[in-house]
Order: sequence, then C-alpha cells, then structure tokens
Amino acid sequence: MTDLIIGSRTDVSDSGVSLRAERFNRHTFWCGQSGSGKTYALGVVLEQLLLHTELPLLILDPNADFTRLNEVRSDADTEEARALAEIPVRILHSTSTDGEQVRARFTDLSVASKAAVLQLDPIADAEEFNVLLHIDVDPKTFNNESFITGLRASNDPGKLKLANRIENLQVLEWDLWSRGVEAITDVIDEAHNVCFPTPSTPVERALTEQLVQIAAEGRKFGLWLFLSTQRPTNIHPNVPSQCDNVGLMRINSPRDLVELAESFGFISEEVLNQAQDFRQGQCLFAGGFVDGTVLAQMRTRITAEGGSDVQVPVPRSST
Repeated sequence: MTDLIIGSRTDVSDSGVSLRAERFNRHTFWCGQSGSGKTYALGVVLEQLLLHTELPLLILDPNADFTRLNEVRSDADTEEARALAEIPVRILHSTSTDGEQVRARFTDLSVASKAAVLQLDPIADAEEFNVLLHIDVDPKTFNNESFITGLRASNDPGKLKLANRIENLQVLEWDLWSRGVEAITDVIDEAHNVCFPTPSTPVERALTEQLVQIAAEGRKFGLWLFLSTQRPTNIHPNVPSQCDNVGLMRINSPRDLVELAESFGFISEEVLNQAQDFRQGQCLFAGGFVDGTVLAQMRTRITAEGGSDVQVPVPRSST
C-alpha cells in the first residue's frame, strides 16, 4: 500500500494526512470556490501521484495553472525535488507560442466529433452528414486545398454543401490541427468548461457525452477522471455521481452544498456544512482513498505554481 502525504490534520495535532494511491482507480471529484486554494491543493496531489505511482496523467488545464509542473521550487525537499525532476512531464500549449503546442488531426476524429466541429445535424443536414460518414481520407497525405477541391470536383450536392460549410466556418484553418507535426491522440481542471450541465452547442454536447461515458464506463478500460471545479452545479450531474473520492475546499453557496449532499450520500450534511468556514488551503477528504472523513491543511507544493492572484492596485501614499 502506497500513501500519498498531502498535508496535516486540522482536528488532531501532529497527525499527517495521506491518501491511498491504489484507490485512485476510481473517479475523483475536487471542488472549492475561487480563492479557497483548490488549484494549489490539486497541485499537491498531482505531485504525489507523479512521485509515487506510475499512473499516466493527462491534465486538461484551461487556465494554465499547471504549466510549471515540471519546475521544482528552490525551497522544496531535496529528495522529493530530485525524484520529481527525473519524471518526464510534457507541457503542451494552446495559446502561448512558447514550447510544444497542443495539436490534433482532424482526420483522426470520430464522425460524431467531426460533425460537432462542423455543426452538422444528422437529420437536418442529412446529405452533408452522410458524406462525412462515408468519406475516406489518408491522414498522411491529407491537404486542406486538395481535400476541398476534391469535394467540389465530384459535383455531388452533398459534397458541395460540405465543402461550402468547411470553407465558411474556416475549420481547417484552426491552429489546433497538427499539419504534419506530432499530434496528441491518446485530471481536468476547471471541469465546468468541458462538462456542461445543459450543453447547447454540438461541440458542448459531444464533450459532455464523452465525459459522461468515461464516468460511467471508463473504469473497465483503465480510464479514471479527476474533476476539479469551483461549482458542482456547473457540472453535468451524471458525472460527479460516479465519483468515489471527494476533495472539498471552501464552499459558501447553499445550493452547491445541497448538490454535493445529493451526489455524495456518504458525507453527512453536518460535515459538508463545515466547508463554509474553511480557511484557505483547508480541505475535507472522503471516500475510498481515505479512512472515514478527514479535515486537512494542505502541505507545501514541490513545483512552481502556474497562476497566482492578481494584486489589487492601491495608490501610493503621498510624502
């Protein structure tokens, strides 16, 4: 059994808090309002997972909070810092031009994903959707211009419509596509940005459907979610209800606390309500990865933070 040391208990003096590494083979839900220390605390857990397990981690990080997870702090424990520095961590960027970029191949997407990107409805846009369903493209030789030219040269009404849609939306011009460079084909921070409670667009529906499916069936394939969000009510309800592990930081909203009580019946409402009085960095742990319900103060990070609070500008005092 491997323990991940993540902090100290707030209710028992001189007592450390550890999470069972082997119990991360279940989905984990992490929640805390802005300013609670949620992202910092999540970084503590991720560091320990990197140090003490061989779990492959894929972190979707819209706010770039973990882009320095490969940079060790100067005041970190020497042994931990040395061990973490030897672990290969790739940071892929979507907006910053520094370092490796997040890239994918349009041709590698499933039909449903391509349709979502192109805003195609299988009924309302039946001709175009059917073309997309049967089109066969070699990803090694795929070229934007020749692909569109080929669609137009066929004189097929469905293909002509699809060509117009692709050009009008300028989908193939997005910086997301790999265009010959390495693609990523194989812990979600700010999960409310990708797992919507009421998805409205085709892309939102496709993303949410995938995450709901992973939450329901991923365990059979060795896929485990680690979802982090500020508000549980902003997440599709079918996802947190599948999580066996819970990390909860300060939450003031009564509506959010009710939602948490409904999703996680193994935590009493009395204990959940304590989250309203948590100080920054305090966390409640419950579920399979800890004994009972534990209140903890998170330990210091080993790696550098990717984000930080914006300072409030104040006028200089006159002399």
